[in-house]
Amino acid sequence: LCSNNNPYASFGATLARDEEQNLWSTPHDVTHTEADDDRVLYNMIVVRNQLDKDSEEWQKLNYDIYTLRQTRKEVRSRWKHILEDLGFQKEADSLLSVTKLSIISDSQNMSKARDILLKLSEETNIFPTSWELSERYLFVVDRLIALDAADEFFKVASAAYPKRDRADEGPVP
Repeated sequence: LCSNNNPYASFGATLARDEEQNLWSTPHDVTHTEADDDRVLYNMIVVRNQLDKDSEEWQKLNYDIYTLRQTRKEVRSRWKHILEDLGFQKEADSLLSVTKLSIISDSQNMSKARDILLKLSEETNIFPTSWELSERYLFVVDRLIALDAADEFFKVASAAYPKRDRADEGPVP
């Protein structure tokens, strides 16, 4: 068979290309360069792709890209788990879905959403220590405020991912 007649000949290439553009580990995410943290990851990918694959710099960037993607998956998974615990089993994915078309439901909610997001960051471990707050989760908190579920989300997040003090972590080797 001639590969030109095979409709699946470019399937692997398409998957690889999609993975490169898949900054949030969500296929065909059209918002991947909309937020600052998306641009950082995108720029890392661009720089890595310009390097020789056998180089130490390429390997380091590739590891950093993988690590950042895994961290994002972990954070999203934590949020989804809490949403499901609150009874949003069917709606969790749509509540977490943020695109460039997403809007804040009520401008008056913006400061409350920022306060809750900051409080989640400071008083829980829902985000890793080195995590910079993502604009993406501001939209999610806004949706929770509109559903009158933001305070309950914080309570569940505090119980599921309590903040640990350095003293609780034991001696540092």
